[in-house]
Amino acid sequence: MQPPTSLKRLVLVLDCRDPGALAHFWSRALGYRQSDFEEPYLALMPPRPEFPELLLQRVAEPKEGKNRMHLDLLVDHLEKERDRLLSLGAAQLSGQMHEDGFNWYIMADPEGNEFCVIREPDRKQ
Repeated sequence: MQPPTSLKRLVLVLDCRDPGALAHFWSRALGYRQSDFEEPYLALMPPRPEFPELLLQRVAEPKEGKNRMHLDLLVDHLEKERDRLLSLGAAQLSGQMHEDGFNWYIMADPEGNEFCVIREPDRKQ
């Protein structure tokens, strides 16, 4: 299936109370760089053009309940990456979880937005 011809790029938008504080966390967590900041938006640009941009959008209301969409960070070294994210200000919300060879932790950014850090199963070619 081919993508729509009018789709130029994918941008993920994350609602938050303090874009500047979250930019500090997410730029270090993802290796993104902070770009334009024009209220209520702060853009984080990816290190590679095929990755989506992350746009932090200031909203008045606090986060309530579980996210309807979240980021999955697929990594080579699960424990090492979990520890690195914790040192940046993330919170660990679960013990290590397992399913079909996948191992992961449910985490949250400093404003409580959930994301997962995941190690995929080794795949034989």
